[in-house]
Amino acid sequence: MSIESPGRVHPNPEAVEPGAPSLTADPLRQSVRRSHVRGSFADHNVHRVHRVHDVDASAPATAASSTEERRHYRRGVREQPAQQPPPVQKLRIRYAKRGRLRFTSHRDFGRAFERAVSRARLPIAYSSGFNPHPRISYANAAPTGAASEAEYLEIGVTRLCDPDDVRRDLDEALPDGLDIVDVVVASPGALADRLEAGQWTITLPQTQAEVAAVGVAEFLSRERIEVDRMTKKGVRTFDCRAAVVSLSARTGRVDDQECAILDVVVRHGTPAVRPDDILAGLRETAGLVAPVPPLQTRIAQGPLDEETGLVGDPLGHDRDAAAPLHGDR
Repeated sequence: MSIESPGRVHPNPEAVEPGAPSLTADPLRQSVRRSHVRGSFADHNVHRVHRVHDVDASAPATAASSTEERRHYRRGVREQPAQQPPPVQKLRIRYAKRGRLRFTSHRDFGRAFERAVSRARLPIAYSSGFNPHPRISYANAAPTGAASEAEYLEIGVTRLCDPDDVRRDLDEALPDGLDIVDVVVASPGALADRLEAGQWTITLPQTQAEVAAVGVAEFLSRERIEVDRMTKKGVRTFDCRAAVVSLSARTGRVDDQECAILDVVVRHGTPAVRPDDILAGLRETAGLVAPVPPLQTRIAQGPLDEETGLVGDPLGHDRDAAAPLHGDR
C-alpha cells in the first residue's frame, strides 16, 4: 500500500491487474487533486496573513497600487491616542522623610505619593501618548536611609487649586513620616536649577566631638580626597573634597548621651557627593569611624550663597511672585 495524502489510502499501482486503469496515473484525477491541495494551502495562508498582521476590515480587497499601500493595509494602522489637556497650574511641593520612613526608597515614595494624589482627589494632569502618566517631576531625591526635611517635587493640575488646601489634603493622605511641609504656585523657571547645594547634619553616636574635630581638620587640609563607590557599572573612583563647601564638628546628644554632630554643606554636581562619601573620606584621611551607623539628615537644599556659604530657600522666588496675587484678594 502507498500513502498519498493523510487520511487517504490508495492501492499500490503495481498491484493492479494488467490492462486495468491506474487511479494515480489518471491525469484528470491528478490535476483535480493538485488544484484542491493548492487551494487549501492558499486559503490557509490567506487566513494566516490576516490573523498575524491584523488587516484592517476597511482595507480594499484588491491589490494596492504601490509597495507603501500594500504595507499600509498589511500591517494595519494603530489609532492615535487622545491628547491630554495641558496643565492649567503647576504646584511645587516640599516634603519631609522622618523616622523609620527614611528607609523608603525613591520609587516607593513615588507610588505612595500617586496613591495620596488619588485619595486627595486632586485634578492631576496626565501626559499624552499611548501610556499616559501623572505629571509629577521629582528633584534631587535623598538616598535611601537618609532622613530629610527638604525634598521637592512639582505637579501639574487641570484647574486652579489653593496651595493650602492641597498641602492639607496631601498631608492627610500620606502616612506619618512622609509629611507635606509647604506648597506654592510655581513661577517660571526650572526647580532643579535652583537646587545648587544641600545642607546636611551627620550624627555620630558614641563618638566624641573632639575626635571628630581632628578628623574634620585633616579632611579640610587636603586638596583632593578620592573615594570609591559601587555603581551599576562597577566601582567608581572620584574626588569628594571639591564639592564640600564647609564642614564642622560640634557636640550633640542622642538617647541622653553625648555624641558628635557634623554640619556640612555640599555643592551639587556630577557625580553627586553624598554624606556616605564624606564619611568615607574621613575614614581614609583620619581613620574616623563611628562605632554605630550614623544618622544622616538633609536640613535644606537650594541656591548657594557663595559669600556666606549658606543654602537659601528654592521656593522663595515662587512666594515673591505669588505675593501680588494674594494682595489683590
